[in-house]
Amino acid sequence: MTTVRTTPPPRLPVRDKAAAQDRGWGGVSPMLTRLAAERATGVLVRERGTLHLAEGQVVHAESPSAPALDVLLSTRGTLHAHTDTTAGPTAGLTADTTTEAGPRRSAPGAGGRHRDGRVPVDGGRPTPGALELCHLVALYDAAYFALAPSSTPGRFRYGTAEGPGAVRPVPVDALERETLRRRDLLHRIWPDPRTDGIPLVRAEAVAAPALTARRRAVLALVDGVRTASDIARELGRPAFHTLVDVRRLVAAGVVAPGPRTPAVPLPPELAGAGDPGHTDDPNITLLKRLRDALEAL
Repeated sequence: MTTVRTTPPPRLPVRDKAAAQDRGWGGVSPMLTRLAAERATGVLVRERGTLHLAEGQVVHAESPSAPALDVLLSTRGTLHAHTDTTAGPTAGLTADTTTEAGPRRSAPGAGGRHRDGRVPVDGGRPTPGALELCHLVALYDAAYFALAPSSTPGRFRYGTAEGPGAVRPVPVDALERETLRRRDLLHRIWPDPRTDGIPLVRAEAVAAPALTARRRAVLALVDGVRTASDIARELGRPAFHTLVDVRRLVAAGVVAPGPRTPAVPLPPELAGAGDPGHTDDPNITLLKRLRDALEAL
């Protein structure tokens, strides 16, 4: 009897997660990492937001989940720097206070913050340094949602950087590190992410704890209809800061995620009618999945 030996197939490459952690970045969006390496300029469109790049650095970010800069500035006239949920690292700014949510910073030349936590204004308008600080807070806030895990690959449009652009561009490694830090913070407060995107309801706490004025303001807008992002817009606060408050309220038993609204299924004859790319051919479906995976590399 003749024994036939076959050469085993080569092992597929596996990303070294330990090496990625040592680098401190590169695990949030491989496409963004590649664009930073090639110093690309253009707009990266993802499922939950967009990032505007100039020479491989992020100059602006937008997300439907985060209030825009004009909302933050116009709701109460100035952008408040909330003491316990201030955004983390903001490139080029000098640290003056450190909190559990990250260092609070003030812009050079802006004269620092007022004692009540507001950014300084000059003649009714934020000073240039304060406006830069506000823009960076809004950029990090929107980028957190834009870099959230998605079910579809991102797409990049090369060209000139759009949007107002931050005075100081943010390096991609700093942005990704801050995104991972924020994810970890939210997980440590309350590990269930359902509270981030669905309407919130009040819960009957057995022994309701004493709440700060900030969290009382959030609780007052919990009505079974508003989401955390809706509450952030109502209050004129960064959405991530509101997520921190919401998760703390949930952890205290004061707030709970509302029931999900069940989706109404379409009749079989209408299913896929609004999607010109819909197909039941498994071969075409497999090819599309391979295409999306290659585009995400």
